[in-house]
Amino acid sequence: MADRRPEKSCEQACESLKQQDYEVAVKHCTEALLSLSQYPPAHLPEPCQAEIDRIKIETLLYRIASFLQLKKYGQADEDCRHVLGEGLAKGDGSFRAVLCCMHLKGKLQIVSNVLSKSLMGESLNGMVTKDLTRLKTLLAETEVIM
Repeated sequence: MADRRPEKSCEQACESLKQQDYEVAVKHCTEALLSLSQYPPAHLPEPCQAEIDRIKIETLLYRIASFLQLKKYGQADEDCRHVLGEGLAKGDGSFRAVLCCMHLKGKLQIVSNVLSKSLMGESLNGMVTKDLTRLKTLLAETEVIM
């Protein structure tokens, strides 16, 4: 039976992105997100919830990059809105901490490169461009700070 741990699926998604196997990356990301949905937030201690939030943000970022590579812009935009909405709504700095951690591990560059390429080379509708540009700005700010 396959390893269904969200962390493992997230790592596999990152590897698939590196290998440019975007369909597989989407599959791993979706598996991770489905697995994470089994953990109700109200019943977890704060450190566990923080780790689940980290994996969720990282997984959504990988799925956004994969969807963009597959030219599935609507799905990428939907995930982008989730990342921005959930990440920035907390206002506790945890979203930026996840981005910093990804940057330090060399994982943020993959997502950042795909975002840059999509924003420069593709004709996207206004809402998709707005959301992706906002996300790209956050990633760029993180890279500059570090």
